[in-house]
Amino acid sequence: MTSPRIALVTARAARGLDEDLPPAVEAFERAGVEVTVVDWDDVGVDWSAYDIAVLRSTWDYTQRLPEFLAWVERAAAATTLLNPPDIVRWNTDKHYLGELAARGIAIVPSAFVEPGEDAAAALVRFIDAHGRGDPAFEFVVKPCVGAGSRDAQRHGAERPDAALAHLQALLAAGRSALLQPYLARVDEHGETALLWFNGEFSHAIRKGPLLRRDEAATRALFAAEHITARVPDPAELALARETLAAIPAGEPLLYARVDLIQDADGNPCLLELELSEPSLFFGHGAGSADRFAAAVLGRKRTAGA
Repeated sequence: MTSPRIALVTARAARGLDEDLPPAVEAFERAGVEVTVVDWDDVGVDWSAYDIAVLRSTWDYTQRLPEFLAWVERAAAATTLLNPPDIVRWNTDKHYLGELAARGIAIVPSAFVEPGEDAAAALVRFIDAHGRGDPAFEFVVKPCVGAGSRDAQRHGAERPDAALAHLQALLAAGRSALLQPYLARVDEHGETALLWFNGEFSHAIRKGPLLRRDEAATRALFAAEHITARVPDPAELALARETLAAIPAGEPLLYARVDLIQDADGNPCLLELELSEPSLFFGHGAGSADRFAAAVLGRKRTAGA
């Protein structure tokens, strides 16, 4: 049987930053498969030379989304791209949270503000609805197309001018914005990210709180993170499974990361669903890189190639 030709797709800006790439390459080598790490926007790449192209760390897409999505379509026409284009298009814009909420998924309460809307009026409505007159109410303003906490900031109701300036800047740049209450339990409990390969749970991590009051939004590719291994509780596993079942996909995805935080009562809520280019934190899950490689190779066998 011919060894499959597999590309792990990254970005020039992510070279040296993606801690998952070395263990992934080693896992494929242990499986007897040679892989190539390729930049998504390298015009010299013939994508038809690969049986599978796996999106890994294309982390500069947030500043180049139309270009990136056009490349996704071209690459998918030439090879098997995972995850597939329809899922990538859906997941790279956080409006998907509204769709999941409509399907009954417990999400962090979210309000969307679109370019051309009255930012001041939208902000007042949001604070009135969720702050309920509490002068200590805190919330987050972030772009709907964004990753790694880039351009996201934590604000307080007592300083609406700062939040309004942030929101107006996003809208003026033609970017839809997302407003969410800051759920304070994250300061102690952190986030729980659950990793799934081919619909099977692999491992989970705890991510420490990222956004601090009066701290400017990061301009780096992603904000620095404090990561440790975590065993998810039954409620977190249940919500993750419900979320995966609500994804508009016909079959389990090659990879999925479900990011949860707790509300004031300790119930998990979906913060983000990462299906395009998530960190998979192989270093915090024993055997996870090998499980990932096996999942990719399983897709190759399923395709009959």
